[in-house]
This record gives sequence, C-alpha cells and structure tokens, in this order.
Amino acid sequence: MDNINEEKGRSGGLKAEIISWIQVILAAVIIAFVLNNFIIANSKVPTGSMETTIMSGDRVIGSRLSYTFGDPERGDIAIFKFGWICENCERAMGESPAPEICPFCGEEIKKPETLYYVKRVIGVPGDIVEIKREGTVAESEVDPSPSLPSPDENGNYPGASVYVNGEKLPEDYLKEPMVYLYLGDNAEKYGTEDGVYRFEVPEGCYFMMGDNRNNSMDARFWNDPFISADKIIAKVMLRYFPNPGLLK
Repeated sequence: MDNINEEKGRSGGLKAEIISWIQVILAAVIIAFVLNNFIIANSKVPTGSMETTIMSGDRVIGSRLSYTFGDPERGDIAIFKFGWICENCERAMGESPAPEICPFCGEEIKKPETLYYVKRVIGVPGDIVEIKREGTVAESEVDPSPSLPSPDENGNYPGASVYVNGEKLPEDYLKEPMVYLYLGDNAEKYGTEDGVYRFEVPEGCYFMMGDNRNNSMDARFWNDPFISADKIIAKVMLRYFPNPGLLK
C-alpha cells in the first residue's frame, strides 16, 4: 500500500510540475506577444542612412505606446512601414502594396514580410519643409558617396540647410555637413525657380530624413515624400546591440 501511495505521489508531483511549466511557457508567450505588438518594437537597422546616430546592423527598441497616446514630434527617430520584402528572394519593394508576383525573382508572393524604415521626423502635419542651397562644403569634410555631385575646381560641394516654416532647423545630429543634392524626378515636382526644394506636409502625414544626409534615400527622393500616421509604429528609444545606449 505504501508503495502504491508513493507511486501516486510521484505521478501527481510530476503532473503538477508539467502543468506548472506549461503555465510558465504560456505566460511567457502571452507576455512576449503583448510586448511586441502593443508596447515595444524591435528592429534591426540594415543600412547606414542614420549614421552616426544609428549604425548599420544596430538593433534598436522602439516604444509603441509613444504614438498610441501621442503624435510623432519633430526630431523623433521613428520606425515606420514602408513596403514589402519578397519571402523568396528577400528583395525589398518600397512604396507599394505587396504584389502577387515578385518583380525581381518572378515567384509568387504568398507571405510578404513588412519592410520597416528608421528615419528622423523632420516635418509634421502642416509644416513647410524647405531645403535651400547655402554655403559650400569642402570635399575633405564628407565621406565619398555616389549620390554626391562633382566638386567644383576648388574642391567644394554646394552646401544645403533645412528650413521648417521659414526657420533654419538646428541639426547637431548630422553625420557631416549637408550637401545640396539633385533630387531626380522630385526636382521638378518640388523644386522652385531659385533652386529651393519645398515640401508642404499634408494633414495626417510626416516628412522623414536620415541623419546621414548625404547618403540617405529618404523623403527627398521618394515618389510620395510623406508617410501617413497609420504607418508609423514606434518611437526609437534605445540601442541594445552592439553598443547599448539611449538615442535622441
């Protein structure tokens, strides 16, 4: 009898322990789901468009709650949806709905992955953002980039500054002095006769630029320069890998 009771005790104890572990695992899954979908956003930055604030390969944490209870503000570093990634060839398709057939590999896209960008908020709804040619930038002051124009005979590039609502925007976060760049098709759409690029931010939308201003494919070059509020998911708060620290 004692042996039977002892076996029952062991069996009951093992069953209770298994149930306890299942409860712990389920709780962890639920907590992770709530954190990742309602509280934080975890993102890996694939390019150097935000250098040196955020380096290529850095992993960052964003607060979803910041934009649940408030609106993005000028100067925020934000994570937002920009397009899609083909699950077959892993090529990115920006500024478009997910197509049924990948234009790169020709395979059917069944489960497209969302493409996220990380940029700084420069213009908020109602702002007028202007990029003006201003001064010069010495060739020695900037890193080589295919986006840069040819320097003049003195080794200088045309400089540029950003103005918001008529006031020059202080940008101490920039990697290097900003060079005035030709914006391709957007030069005709948003350029003025005196060479100023002028973007009027619509209601419910935001204008984003990278801190690595001379090597960032940002709002200046997009077909639609404005990101709607529903695509902005989190405010970047900190980098946790490889060099942990707060970001601003």
